Amino acid sequence: MAVNSKKVAVYVIVVFVAYVIITDPDGAGDYVTIGFQGISDAAKAIGDFMTWIANGGDS
Repeated sequence: MAVNSKKVAVYVIVVFVAYVIITDPDGAGDYVTIGFQGISDAAKAIGDFMTWIANGGDS
């Protein structure tokens, strides 16, 4: 029976996140804040790019 490597990777990440939350709850809050800030910055960059495309690619 072959183990799906994607499933193993997801389980490892989930266990790691649970370990971080249990051992350092205050730090985990900071990590979540950093993660959401990164997602927000990425969404803004995509929006800026799409606006640039819609304007014909002019600087």
